[in-house]
Amino acid sequence: MRVIAGTAGGRTLQAPRTSATRPITDRVKESLFGILGERVPDAAVLDLYAGSGAIGIEALSRGAASCTFVEQGREALAVLRRNLAHTGLSDRAAVVAGPVERFLAGTSSTRYDLVMVDPPFAERAILAPLQALVPLLAFGATIVVRTFWRTPVPTPDGIGVVRQRRFGETMLTFLQAIDAGDPEREGGDG
Repeated sequence: MRVIAGTAGGRTLQAPRTSATRPITDRVKESLFGILGERVPDAAVLDLYAGSGAIGIEALSRGAASCTFVEQGREALAVLRRNLAHTGLSDRAAVVAGPVERFLAGTSSTRYDLVMVDPPFAERAILAPLQALVPLLAFGATIVVRTFWRTPVPTPDGIGVVRQRRFGETMLTFLQAIDAGDPEREGGDG
């Protein structure tokens, strides 16, 4: 695993030695960021179920303003922190240790432009995290959900599917925040 492009491009990343983490392949990551394109620079990124941090680190390397990594696995957290230090991107990163559900239930003043949701493939109950995510989204935010290709991705109120892309057993589902009914967003230039 490596950082593909940007300021940390070419740096290798470690992966936790546990079956609970599925490192993203360079091919899938390259396609993901090719699709995201100009949504990444200056974005406030949230990496849920972060594992090694490979996706959020790639976003930071490509110019994201910040990334909050949420992970509960002890070994994954240690690897994530080492990867951030190795790439020199720790200054724009926040690492939250604990379950995603607890993080989403808390209060946050940050509104995220780009969110990566990469739950364990065995985790099929992702509706609740997606519902809890809606209030944390910036206007027009993009959410990318990585799942086993046969796992349907629910769309709670406030989020709509815009694209899906399959890579073997992996499915990337791209969703977008819908701004209907939010008085603070009315009249915005999007």
